[in-house]
This record gives sequence, structure tokens and C-alpha cells, in this order.
Amino acid sequence: MKNPKMLSEDLVKLAIAALEDVKAQDITTIDVREKTSITDFMVIASGTSSRHVKSLVDNVLEKVKEQGVRPLGSEGLDSGEWALLDLGDIVVHVMLPTARQFYDLERLWQGAEQSRALHAPGQGPDHE
Repeated sequence: MKNPKMLSEDLVKLAIAALEDVKAQDITTIDVREKTSITDFMVIASGTSSRHVKSLVDNVLEKVKEQGVRPLGSEGLDSGEWALLDLGDIVVHVMLPTARQFYDLERLWQGAEQSRALHAPGQGPDHE
């Protein structure tokens, strides 16, 4: 029986596996549960061309649908510079390296995490 509501962590693993199947580059996962109510995780990956970006997102879409997950929406599949797939608990961003460097989502979201840790009473920054 298919699961219409996968756990966020399982959905992240499924998305990463689907990205790896089609040779995504520089896959990063950011836990944003403490930063926003919009989603739990962001998965960010790079594609080598507009066509590759589209095929990466298409593969994630196919794999999550096989598990009974219904995407809430997608953006940017036509341009291929930056495509987004909204799966509710996770949002998958696939970009060309130039767009990824320009928008720098990792620094934007991880910077918020570091800033919050520094300003939390009695807590210092987390070191991985």
C-alpha cells in the first residue's frame, strides 16, 4: 500500500536517491524546521545544463509519485536555470551552478541557523 504522507526524513532520502540516479551535483540538505513553517527541509542540487536540471526534477517527481506523494507544485521547469519542486515537507531546488552561486540559498538558510544559535540564551553555535 502506498503511503500518501511519508515522513519528512524518508522523503528527503527518496529525493536525494532520485537526484543521484540522474547524476545531480553538490546535493545539500538543510533542515529549516526551526526557521520557517513553510517546509521542514530544503534539498538543493546542481545540474550541468538546462536539460539536466529538468530531467533531475522530473526524476524526483516520478519517484515520489510512485510512493503516493502528491507534489503541491513546481516552478521553473521551462527555463531550466532554477527549478523548484514543492513536496510539502520538503522543497527541492535544482539549479545551474551559476544560479546556485548567485542565489546562495545554503548561506541564506544556514546563516539564519548560525545567527539564531549565537543569539539564543546560553547556547553557542553548533559545530559539525
